[in-house]
Amino acid sequence: MIHDPKRTRQTPPGQSQNDLSGERVAKALARAGVASRRDVEKLIEAGRVSLNGQTLTTPAIKVTEGDVLSVDGEVVSGAEPARLFRYHKPVGLVTSHKDPQGRPTVFDALPPGLPRLISVGRLDLNTEGLLLLTNDGGLARGLELPATALVRRYRARAHGRITQDRLDQLKDGITVEGVHYGPIEAVLDKAKDGPTGSNLWITLTLAEGKNREVRRVLESLGLKVNRLIRLAYGPFALATLPMGAVEEVGPRVIREQLAAHIEPDKLPTGDRAQWRSVAQPVAVSGQRRLGGTRTVAHADPGLVTEKTKTVYKAGWAKPKPKTGHPTKSRPVKPGPASIGPKRSSGQRPRPAGAAEGGRTGAAPKGAGAHRQGKPAGRGPKART
Repeated sequence: MIHDPKRTRQTPPGQSQNDLSGERVAKALARAGVASRRDVEKLIEAGRVSLNGQTLTTPAIKVTEGDVLSVDGEVVSGAEPARLFRYHKPVGLVTSHKDPQGRPTVFDALPPGLPRLISVGRLDLNTEGLLLLTNDGGLARGLELPATALVRRYRARAHGRITQDRLDQLKDGITVEGVHYGPIEAVLDKAKDGPTGSNLWITLTLAEGKNREVRRVLESLGLKVNRLIRLAYGPFALATLPMGAVEEVGPRVIREQLAAHIEPDKLPTGDRAQWRSVAQPVAVSGQRRLGGTRTVAHADPGLVTEKTKTVYKAGWAKPKPKTGHPTKSRPVKPGPASIGPKRSSGQRPRPAGAAEGGRTGAAPKGAGAHRQGKPAGRGPKART
């Protein structure tokens, strides 16, 4: 074939001929929060994506800043700044956008109003605790890489018997079923003996985060893990974040801690987070608690909750009101004023001349006869 300098290279429809640099259309739409790269390829196959007014038929196209992308006729804005969220994952949720078995996922449980997010690493179905979520795929990849060596801290409850000396051997690494795991710092926090073994609490610190690493390592030591909680991931900790709650990391923290993993044009600006979590989470029954925090989950912010008055069934005794007096259970109701000494069962009548402070005088004659209907004798004259 003879080279012809006047021959122009054919470009795909919608592609700029002067500048073929840039990023692939699937990556650009994923960064803009439209969908994942695989889902964007499906949108292109369905003819729902357009570039500069022309429908795309292949994802093998690069876009630049001057190109206009649209999905279903709506123009897609540029890439959003990187955002990061802390999520307290409960047990029973799959860390995936779609589960083939139809199990509930983490992203199905998130409250409304959040952008499209992806997880930084994974937590298996029976693991709870801190899960980082972000809208930037490059940031998620950077935090997951073993070369980044971000420290992960877990707390495990296990059944069996072990000593601190055996746990200290994990600092040199361990190989389980042909898989080598790096150094792990394990501390035996608590051990409670029982008839069939001991219930243990162990805190583990590692930097690799391989698939089911904590469970497999402890099982190789003869322990059975029955609860696993992730407490921290890098500089971010679970702290007192309630179960099922989401909290956005502030832009200033992202710039200070994660600038090396984010492209300069995607660094967030400002000091305040864009999304705020629900102020009053609603308790969810049937879920476990973590430490001293109460079990909670998010409710719809638009719902207004009202306090309901306790309804007692017929025949039930109502609780007595509390009083400040140590011996009285209910306040004394004021009764009608009475003239003369007042007699109660098992008590002597107080003489009329007795003082309130407890000093008593001689009882007047005829006081008892007067109460039995007899004329009173000589008694003290009434003061006028």
